[in-house]
Amino acid sequence: MNKTHSDPTVQPVPASVTEQVDAADITLSNPKRAVISLGSNLGNRLETLQGAIDALEDTPGVRVKAVSPVYETEPWGVDPGTQPSYFNAVVLLKTTLPPASLLERAHAVEEAFHRVRDERWGARTIDVDIVAYADVVSDDPVLTLPHPRAHQRAFVLAPWHDVEPEAQLPGVGAVAELLGGVGREGVLPRADLELRLPE
Repeated sequence: MNKTHSDPTVQPVPASVTEQVDAADITLSNPKRAVISLGSNLGNRLETLQGAIDALEDTPGVRVKAVSPVYETEPWGVDPGTQPSYFNAVVLLKTTLPPASLLERAHAVEEAFHRVRDERWGARTIDVDIVAYADVVSDDPVLTLPHPRAHQRAFVLAPWHDVEPEAQLPGVGAVAELLGGVGREGVLPRADLELRLPE
């Protein structure tokens, strides 16, 4: 039975509680947009990328809104042939987490997939990078936003452009123009592979 406003057993909710609920609701209904870059060149690369996407979706305060096509790319910053090629993808999120908490979650996902940080540009089971968070521009050394090398990396720009052709890298410029500047050499679309958007 539905209680009506005339029901004498229904007590009015204190204004302070109403304000708190409204404030929380605003936070939940006004999530920030974040762009995450994923890369893997060890183990079952496609399975690991999908696992990372699912782990992000399972994070309270995070919703995966779009997943890019998969690209196969040569490792960055190392001699050719010294490492396996990477599978790369970009994920668009809506999140109520602040950037520092999202970074903690990214690192937790890496650890869950046994990411080892022995050497710079080393091979890794999974790399989870925050490329951009809303329109934030920050030179914080713990989390520089946007990612300081994203504008140089076709393996970030190409999949991002696929899922968001009008995207802007905050403080830098249009992703389409940045991609045109760096070109697509060494970045191979893998139409035979697909990552799922979590249900």
